[in-house]
Amino acid sequence: MNTRKIIRGALLLAAAAAIPTTAIAAAPAAEWKPSKPIRFIVGFPPGGATDLVARILQPRLSAAFGNQVIVDNRPGANGVISLQILKSSEPDGHTVGMGHIGGLIISPAIQKVPYDPYKDYAYIGMLVSLQNILIVHPSVPAKNISEFIAHAKAQQGKVNYASSGVGSPGHLSGVLFESLTKTPMTHVPYKGGGPAITDLIAGHVPAFFAVISTSVPHVKSGKVRALAVTGNNRADALPEVPTMQEAGVKGYLAVNWYGLLAPAKTPAAVVTRLNREFDAALKSPDVVKQLRASGIDASPSSPAEYLQYVRSEEKRWVPIIKAAGITAQ
Repeated sequence: MNTRKIIRGALLLAAAAAIPTTAIAAAPAAEWKPSKPIRFIVGFPPGGATDLVARILQPRLSAAFGNQVIVDNRPGANGVISLQILKSSEPDGHTVGMGHIGGLIISPAIQKVPYDPYKDYAYIGMLVSLQNILIVHPSVPAKNISEFIAHAKAQQGKVNYASSGVGSPGHLSGVLFESLTKTPMTHVPYKGGGPAITDLIAGHVPAFFAVISTSVPHVKSGKVRALAVTGNNRADALPEVPTMQEAGVKGYLAVNWYGLLAPAKTPAAVVTRLNREFDAALKSPDVVKQLRASGIDASPSSPAEYLQYVRSEEKRWVPIIKAAGITAQ
């Protein structure tokens, strides 16, 4: 079972639990149509996975809405800045944003954030799921996970590993790796996957727990070396790279996901239209092909499924965050 199927199954179970026992028929509402360009806020810089997903969807969505969809990169604080901007936007359908584990679950668990992850947003639907991956600079004397563990232990915590930010999925992937392998390392947070991969290629940092889409082209070109992916199954984009569990790290699992949010009080008709068009875009063959080429699985869902999945992820990760003593820097 691949990452998409795992998440889809969880979404269906969560949605089933959320369905009321009675339903009241309602008259169909008039379809909402945007009257100006739609702003799609992404909380990380160009070059990272969130930006890649938004730009793959952008042209199809612009055509579907009959109005331009503009990707607006607002990086900083592991997505917190972008979510603050989204919260303050007009709830009229013309501003949407990327919801992800960093901004919705991790950051609220390690610091005070200027929004409520549930009360301040309308949940539109899940977008994609993807694995993380441990990649290293070619100068690192390790061809596999066992050799990397031995190298890192010999350095007694002096081996640095990059992530896209404090409390990011990559950071948690590293924390889980350190815990399960008893391998101390030093975390180096960046303001997104783009800057981190740039420094890894340049040799400024030796290792990076990255989202897989950031890594695929660089692994294939030989600029970086892939050691293991973090899901239950190998990635279609890099089938030769083993999972952490295959490489001997028992019990290891860390997957990433992105969904779509709008400001709270966005009208139901707007939510319905946004969900429909994003769902259709994610199911289109050209979008699916582009995403898979980068190791990303399209995972469209209903608003209720997305909300319930985020709540289930919160229950899973917050205890791990607390146990690791992660705090905002």
